[in-house]
Amino acid sequence: MKKHNPLLMIGLIALSVLSSFLFILYGMNIVMDDKMAGGVIVFAYVCIAYGLANVTILSIAWSSCEAWATSASKFIALCFLGVFVMDTINAGLKSGLGAVGILVLALALCANWFAIKMVVERD
Repeated sequence: MKKHNPLLMIGLIALSVLSSFLFILYGMNIVMDDKMAGGVIVFAYVCIAYGLANVTILSIAWSSCEAWATSASKFIALCFLGVFVMDTINAGLKSGLGAVGILVLALALCANWFAIKMVVERD
Protein backbone atom coordinates (compact mmCIF):
# COMPACT_ATOMS: atom_id res chain seq x y z
CA MET A 1 0.00 0.00 0.00
CA LYS A 2 1.06 3.55 -0.61
CA LYS A 3 1.88 5.79 2.30
CA HIS A 4 -0.26 8.93 2.11
CA ASN A 5 0.10 12.14 4.01
CA PRO A 6 -2.45 11.90 6.87
CA LEU A 7 -2.84 15.68 7.02
CA LEU A 8 -3.76 15.80 3.32
CA MET A 9 -6.22 12.94 3.84
CA ILE A 10 -7.91 14.69 6.78
CA GLY A 11 -8.07 17.94 4.79
CA LEU A 12 -9.66 16.19 1.81
CA ILE A 13 -12.13 14.42 4.08
CA ALA A 14 -13.10 17.76 5.62
CA LEU A 15 -13.45 19.32 2.15
CA SER A 16 -15.56 16.35 1.02
CA VAL A 17 -17.90 16.57 4.00
CA LEU A 18 -18.18 20.35 3.60
CA SER A 19 -18.95 20.12 -0.12
CA SER A 20 -21.52 17.37 0.55
CA PHE A 21 -23.16 19.60 3.16
CA LEU A 22 -23.23 22.48 0.67
CA PHE A 23 -24.86 20.27 -2.00
CA ILE A 24 -27.51 19.20 0.52
CA LEU A 25 -28.04 22.79 1.67
CA TYR A 26 -28.31 24.06 -1.92
CA GLY A 27 -30.84 21.38 -2.81
CA MET A 28 -32.90 22.00 0.32
CA ASN A 29 -33.00 25.74 -0.39
CA ILE A 30 -34.41 25.05 -3.84
CA VAL A 31 -36.95 22.53 -2.53
CA MET A 32 -38.15 24.92 0.18
CA ASP A 33 -38.65 27.77 -2.30
CA ASP A 34 -42.28 27.83 -3.46
CA LYS A 35 -41.57 29.71 -6.71
CA MET A 36 -39.33 27.12 -8.40
CA ALA A 37 -40.40 25.17 -11.48
CA GLY A 38 -40.67 21.38 -11.61
CA GLY A 39 -37.42 20.80 -13.51
CA VAL A 40 -35.42 22.73 -10.96
CA ILE A 41 -36.95 20.69 -8.16
CA VAL A 42 -35.70 17.49 -9.81
CA PHE A 43 -32.20 18.99 -9.98
CA ALA A 44 -32.47 19.92 -6.31
CA TYR A 45 -33.28 16.32 -5.40
CA VAL A 46 -30.27 15.15 -7.42
CA CYS A 47 -28.04 17.59 -5.47
CA ILE A 48 -29.41 16.31 -2.18
CA ALA A 49 -28.97 12.69 -3.25
CA TYR A 50 -25.36 13.27 -4.31
CA GLY A 51 -24.49 14.95 -1.01
CA LEU A 52 -26.03 12.16 1.03
CA ALA A 53 -24.50 9.42 -1.14
CA ASN A 54 -21.03 10.98 -0.89
CA VAL A 55 -21.16 11.14 2.90
CA THR A 56 -22.46 7.56 3.02
CA ILE A 57 -19.72 6.23 0.74
CA LEU A 58 -17.09 8.17 2.70
CA SER A 59 -18.26 6.67 5.98
CA ILE A 60 -18.36 3.16 4.49
CA ALA A 61 -14.85 3.65 3.11
CA TRP A 62 -13.65 4.83 6.51
CA SER A 63 -15.14 1.94 8.45
CA SER A 64 -14.49 -0.96 6.08
CA CYS A 65 -11.87 0.15 3.51
CA GLU A 66 -13.84 -1.60 0.77
CA ALA A 67 -12.31 -1.18 -2.69
CA TRP A 68 -15.70 -0.74 -4.36
CA ALA A 69 -16.17 2.59 -2.57
CA THR A 70 -13.87 4.38 -5.04
CA SER A 71 -15.80 2.98 -8.00
CA ALA A 72 -19.12 3.93 -6.42
CA SER A 73 -17.85 7.43 -5.73
CA LYS A 74 -16.64 7.82 -9.29
CA PHE A 75 -19.97 6.53 -10.65
CA ILE A 76 -22.18 8.88 -8.66
CA ALA A 77 -19.83 11.81 -9.33
CA LEU A 78 -19.95 11.23 -13.08
CA CYS A 79 -23.74 10.87 -12.99
CA PHE A 80 -24.09 14.09 -11.01
CA LEU A 81 -21.69 15.91 -13.33
CA GLY A 82 -23.71 14.69 -16.31
CA VAL A 83 -26.96 15.95 -14.78
CA PHE A 84 -25.34 19.30 -13.98
CA VAL A 85 -23.92 19.70 -17.50
CA MET A 86 -27.26 18.80 -19.09
CA ASP A 87 -29.09 21.21 -16.78
CA THR A 88 -26.60 23.96 -17.60
CA ILE A 89 -26.95 23.34 -21.34
CA ASN A 90 -30.73 23.23 -21.01
CA ALA A 91 -30.72 26.61 -19.23
CA GLY A 92 -28.47 27.98 -21.97
CA LEU A 93 -24.82 28.88 -21.75
CA LYS A 94 -25.17 32.64 -22.07
CA SER A 95 -21.72 33.43 -20.69
CA GLY A 96 -18.49 31.81 -19.66
CA LEU A 97 -19.79 31.63 -16.10
CA GLY A 98 -21.61 28.38 -16.88
CA ALA A 99 -18.41 26.75 -18.10
CA VAL A 100 -16.57 27.98 -15.00
CA GLY A 101 -19.33 26.48 -12.84
CA ILE A 102 -18.89 23.13 -14.58
CA LEU A 103 -15.12 23.25 -14.00
CA VAL A 104 -15.51 24.18 -10.33
CA LEU A 105 -18.01 21.37 -9.83
CA ALA A 106 -15.70 18.91 -11.60
CA LEU A 107 -12.84 19.92 -9.28
CA ALA A 108 -15.04 19.45 -6.21
CA LEU A 109 -16.17 16.03 -7.42
CA CYS A 110 -12.55 15.03 -8.11
CA ALA A 111 -11.57 16.12 -4.60
CA ASN A 112 -14.42 14.03 -3.16
CA TRP A 113 -13.33 10.99 -5.17
CA PHE A 114 -9.69 11.47 -4.21
CA ALA A 115 -10.62 11.73 -0.52
CA ILE A 116 -12.45 8.42 -0.70
CA LYS A 117 -9.57 6.86 -2.63
CA MET A 118 -7.10 7.99 0.04
CA VAL A 119 -9.31 6.66 2.84
CA VAL A 120 -9.57 3.25 1.17
CA GLU A 121 -5.81 3.07 0.58
CA ARG A 122 -4.77 4.23 4.05
CA ASP A 123 -2.63 2.02 6.26
